[in-house]
Amino acid sequence: MRQEHNKLVRDDIPEIIRQAGNQCEVETMSEAELRQALREKLLEEAQEAAAASPENLVSELADLQEVVDALLTVYGIEREAFVKEQRRKRMERGGFEQRIRLLWTESSEKI
Repeated sequence: MRQEHNKLVRDDIPEIIRQAGNQCEVETMSEAELRQALREKLLEEAQEAAAASPENLVSELADLQEVVDALLTVYGIEREAFVKEQRRKRMERGGFEQRIRLLWTESSEKI
């Protein structure tokens, strides 16, 4: 039974499919297509991580990090610049250590 996927997969997936005795067809994406596919994959992996059981969370986070790493590469972003920006934002806005839930805000401006 043929199943359509039309999505970015890891490099070894076609060979794994073939070794399992199945068939598949692949194509190489352009740079622009890859960038868009990675953004879509980022959402897919984030949703999988959000839904993961505690036992599978590490695996799903690893998949998510793999996509982030690929995005850094295709956009020519140095890992050091990424980490520096992460640190800057943490210093400016904090992290998530205090477990704060924002319940509401109210504007003090009168319109």
